[in-house]
Amino acid sequence: MKTPYTFSILRYVHDIVTGEFVNVGVILFAPKAKYLSASCTTKYSRISTIFSDFNSEHFRKSVRYIQATIEEEGDRLLNELPFSEPSKSVKGFAARVLPVDDSSLQFSPEGYGMTDNPEKTLEQLFGRYVAKYYEKAETTSRSDDDVWRNVYKKPFQEKRILSHLKPHKIIGNNYEYEFDYSWKNEAWHINEPISFDLKESSDILDKAHKWLGRLESLSDGGGPFTINVLLGSPHYSMVKSAYGKAKNILNKMPCEHEFINEDEAETFAESLKKEIEGHSKQE
Repeated sequence: MKTPYTFSILRYVHDIVTGEFVNVGVILFAPKAKYLSASCTTKYSRISTIFSDFNSEHFRKSVRYIQATIEEEGDRLLNELPFSEPSKSVKGFAARVLPVDDSSLQFSPEGYGMTDNPEKTLEQLFGRYVAKYYEKAETTSRSDDDVWRNVYKKPFQEKRILSHLKPHKIIGNNYEYEFDYSWKNEAWHINEPISFDLKESSDILDKAHKWLGRLESLSDGGGPFTINVLLGSPHYSMVKSAYGKAKNILNKMPCEHEFINEDEAETFAESLKKEIEGHSKQE
């Protein structure tokens, strides 16, 4: 049975005077289904091409915060008692996470519709209003963001562990990097989507070397950490050999690590849920 929903587009507005903007996300709320979620991108190559003075670090942090906050609100909504006063539209949630002002990130006026699958509708809206406007070159293979959103995010959402994952910055002597999906017990546990779904073998190997160098540069960053590599495997058969070599390269990372394949997303999310719950009971 179809249920009503409202949605709003998250926009990056570079200049309030000219009103130029780029769509970077979608938030959808279906009150009767008790569904609230967002789909956002932290890709910024298109934005930085249009606006030369674009602040990429601030943009990524802000979008990650909005995505995480909406997901936390979505988890909270699922746990509300039946007699709780229901919210009417997405507008209230949008204003709560991003007050209406003259900041560079703004939500559009509401849109409306009917759906029998809010999650699928959110994906369709994201494709219509956000993904299709990025350069074709960026969509010939899956990005890290694509792998996270289309493979790993859903099982994490279903196990209600997204709200436990926070950004964590590791600061080495000469390099620092912020990971998006981390949690801590005795040490930090990082869940990092890395897509090797690329067309060229050289690109796959270069990306593996880049990540190895990154982790080596962070190895003097203080306390120990573990990284779970949420892999995106290549679709092109001619680069399968390079993919195997890429994993061999990543096996040299100077930290405890584990590779998670796409077909293991469900079981990994379940084991991560148990691990987090076990830690929470000890506190």
